[in-house]
Amino acid sequence: MISAITADHLTIRFGNFTAVNGVSFEISKGEIFGFLGPNGSGKTTIIKALCGLLTPSEGTGTILGMDIRKDASEIKRHIGYMSQKFGLYEDLTVGENIDFYAGVYGIRGRQAEQRKAEVLDLTGINSYLKRRAGQLSGGWKQRLALACAIIHSPQVVFLDEPTAGIDPVARRALWDLFFRLSGQGVTFFVTTHYMDEAERCGRVGYIYLSKLIAIGTVAELQRLPDANPPGTARIQIETASPSQALEGIRKFEGVEEATIFGHFIHALVVTQRMDALKQFLPEAQIEPIDPSLEDVFVTLTYKIMKDSK
Repeated sequence: MISAITADHLTIRFGNFTAVNGVSFEISKGEIFGFLGPNGSGKTTIIKALCGLLTPSEGTGTILGMDIRKDASEIKRHIGYMSQKFGLYEDLTVGENIDFYAGVYGIRGRQAEQRKAEVLDLTGINSYLKRRAGQLSGGWKQRLALACAIIHSPQVVFLDEPTAGIDPVARRALWDLFFRLSGQGVTFFVTTHYMDEAERCGRVGYIYLSKLIAIGTVAELQRLPDANPPGTARIQIETASPSQALEGIRKFEGVEEATIFGHFIHALVVTQRMDALKQFLPEAQIEPIDPSLEDVFVTLTYKIMKDSK
């Protein structure tokens, strides 16, 4: 595996507060790596450290073999970054924003025109070239932000909640762009709160209270022992009125977790209490299921909260 991004016991403190605690991972070239965790868990702080914007308190990391402590200036020339908040110039047109960022990265003349044409074609934003950025919809703003982030042909791109607040069609279109670039060897580090987006990633990491508590493919995470506690079973319950049945199920002895998924209830139940639960819900259809990615992260979070008490 050719590593594009590594973190080696990365620790970042602000005074007495530890924002990132001993985080280690390795991301290969061309991989789309998803990074999940609650707000305040350390996701954006890790991105800033890897981009050379923050100096780690302990540990280190690399981007394309360059040390984030020693080579911060050089790293910035080889990465792209999209923040969770639209950060371009809203009074400038689409074309002017792209021209500006080309100039920031030292791309001029014929090279600038060629690269501008390439990113316009990739993002499909040509028809909005003369429109002010502030007049674009959320999805087109993010396409513009991506165009500006990759104008200098970076090999690594950091996306901090790139689809927050935009509609499903625009989200899918953006992800199609990410996959196209990934196929060309670009590495993506993506933070998101959307489980369906996480499932699109090659691997996913989950950070909670500044610590990386799980990393792997979706299938690997679904099989984690901590996500499938011994002596329990994960089930789907189909009942006439799931919203009315939920509270009673949650209070039933042996039910560790229960929540509504569409027209069903997903629950984690102590195996020895399964027969009793079926008697409690005689009209319900109950069948075993694999945990969803959301199930995995909720179970892992509850375990940490329980262990910390």
